[in-house]
This record gives sequence, structure tokens and C-alpha cells, in this order.
Amino acid sequence: MAVAEQSPTQSGSYQPVTWNFKLIAQHALDGFGGMGEGMSIQIAADGRRILWLAHESAPKNFTAVDVSDPRKPKVIVQTDLPQAYMRSNSLETCGNLMAVAYQTQKKGLEPAGFELFDISVPEKPKSISFFDCSGPTSRGVHQLWFCDGEYVHTASGAPDFVPTHPLDDQFYRCIDVRNPSKPVEIGRWWMPGTRQGDNVMPPPRHPLDKGHRAHNTNVYPQRGDRCYLAYIDGGMFVLDISDKANPKRVTQWTNSPPYTGFMHTVVPLFDRGLMLVTDESTENNAKDWPKLIWVLDARDENNLVPIATCPMPDHKVYAAAGRFGAHNIHENVPLPTAWQSDQIVLGTFFNGGLRAYDISNPYQPKEAGVFIPPAPPLAPTGTIQLNDVFVDEREIVYTVDRHVGGLYILEMEF
Repeated sequence: MAVAEQSPTQSGSYQPVTWNFKLIAQHALDGFGGMGEGMSIQIAADGRRILWLAHESAPKNFTAVDVSDPRKPKVIVQTDLPQAYMRSNSLETCGNLMAVAYQTQKKGLEPAGFELFDISVPEKPKSISFFDCSGPTSRGVHQLWFCDGEYVHTASGAPDFVPTHPLDDQFYRCIDVRNPSKPVEIGRWWMPGTRQGDNVMPPPRHPLDKGHRAHNTNVYPQRGDRCYLAYIDGGMFVLDISDKANPKRVTQWTNSPPYTGFMHTVVPLFDRGLMLVTDESTENNAKDWPKLIWVLDARDENNLVPIATCPMPDHKVYAAAGRFGAHNIHENVPLPTAWQSDQIVLGTFFNGGLRAYDISNPYQPKEAGVFIPPAPPLAPTGTIQLNDVFVDEREIVYTVDRHVGGLYILEMEF
């Protein structure tokens, strides 16, 4: 039974809602609470549980929070970006290594790429190396995936990649970091037609046109020969990366048109033959509605079939300010500090908060929980804008605000 939310006839954009979640702590991150899409937990040598967080924009690079007691989070280090025109939207940890993505606001700026850090002493992260992706047509790395200690999978630009359209500047690159002091690219793949010199026509533009470029680049040990690649307006691709030097397209699926593009995240549920796909809301006032979480039948990877979407409230309730619609979901990151579930989906929906869905019946997902906190002080949209979610193996939920609210820590009550 779903929680009753505000009706479309009521004034205002939304009202706070808490259903089947319990807020146990909130931290404004020392006044720098605008958070990106990078969340990862490290178990330090002394047993402390450290949550590493990427920031949405300058001036901060990343923040580390001791969440050993999730009711008493403590900031232990917070670092600055080298330049105001860049951001570190994405990060991942693997043991005592951390990879941090750097993307610039405009092409041609530096530094653009990713940096590897030694975080064996969390209070004193030390730079090991920087992988440079800067160039006249590159903004660097938007997202990265780093879970095996060997390869960083990135959505990146490159100095030698000239797109056929300015918005198509990022593609899949696989970087070998087995020697972390000397990262080296070993393979790349882009959507055909998006690079100058391709022997196929460039893809048609969408009405909102956010670009045919790579976003999430997920790789899981259950199928280590596959990359599950979200490609924004290009839909999503499954790549064969058994030969990392020569990735190959296996299949593609898109919902746009008639939908409005910006495919963000792909999460396979291997044991169930399912796949979760999210689109990101990128327009204020629900101008790009609907932005949904899709459930696909993936038993045959060459014939992906949409079978359901996770239910959403009436978007008119949330259209008054800020973004409303799907963004990221808990990605079942293949690390011992991450919760794994193929029955429950948790996703962030900007001013629609955090939402949980029971997909035990994949043809009829049901809402299982909602958390919409009050607007943080000084929120520019007058609403919460929850941006990302991560669940640790203790089933503690971490979600962050895109603008000023910082970190929210919750328990699931379902």
C-alpha cells in the first residue's frame, strides 16, 4: 500500500514525506553540501568505516566521513579542487585505492581526467598518479567505475577524439591501473557516427538534445566480459569486453523517441534475467517528464524487452521548482561494503526524494518506501534535490543532496 502524497491541487512543490525509512543522521558537510554521484565505503586499517563522497561542483573535491556509527557521522577530511571550473562528480574506492573523476566546464581546460589516491590513511589521502584526458575537444571524465583494483572504466573525452557534434564528446575508455603509478588506456568504444571519420552517418538529434555520449560504465564480476554502458541520448549498450583492447557492441536498447533521452544507469540482475535502466531528469519544472526506472527482460541479451516501469506520483505535484524524475539507483557495486539486492530498487528523484520499490514481481513493481526531507536552508530551488543513493552491507542507506543539504543517513523499515 503506497503512502499518500500531496495531491496536485495543493499549493507548493511538495511536502516532506517519510514512509518506511527512518532518518538516523544528517550532516551538512561543513557547509559544502552540494554532492555529486560518487559514494563509496572503505574499511580502514583500524576498522573504521569511511564514506567517500564526490562533490557536484567547486570548490570542494571530495569529502570523507567516518560512518562507523551511522548515527554520529564525522567529517575527517575535505579537499579542494585545483580549479574553480572543474568538478569531481564521480569516485570509487577499492581497498586503499581511490579513483576520482575530473570534468571541466568547457573543452580544452586542464586538469581533465582522473586521479588515483592512496587512502590507506584516510585523513591524509596521497596522490599516486593522474591520467590526463584533456584536449581541445575534451572535458575529461564524467563518470568512472573501479571495483576490481585493476581497471578504471570511464565515460571520458580524449585529446585525439573529435566528435561529429559538440555534445557527443565522451565515450567508453578502459584504463589499466594494475600499476597505479602509470595508468594506461587499453581499449575504447564509441557509438558509431559520433566521431569524425566514422563511416556511418551521425545519429539524429533528440528535441532536447543532451548528446550521444557515454555516462555510466558498469562492469560486474558475474559477467566480467560485459560492460553495461548508458549512453545518454544514444540509449544503452551491452559491450563485449572479453578483449579489452577491442570492445564490441553486443546489443542496444533505447526508449527515445518517444521519450526524451538521457539514459543514465544500467544495472543487470543476473540471477533473475532482468536489467534496470534509469533515465535522468535534467530539466527544471518537469519539462522532460517522464523520467523513469525501467525494468527489462534480459534473459536474451540480444533481445532486451521492457516489461515495466517503477510507479511514480503525479508529476504536477513536483513541477513547481527544481528537477523531478529518476536519476541514479543503488548499483549493487561488487564490493564487500555494498548491499546486494535483486528484489528491492532504491533510486533518487531530485525533489521527489528517495524512493524504494519491491520488484519481486518484475511485471508489477510496487512502491515500498519514500523519503522526502524538508528543503535545506538556502536551497536554491526551495526543495530537496536528492542526487544519489548508496546502501552498505549493513543495510544503512546514504543519500545526498545536489545543492546544499549534504548527507542523509537512513534505515530501511521494509
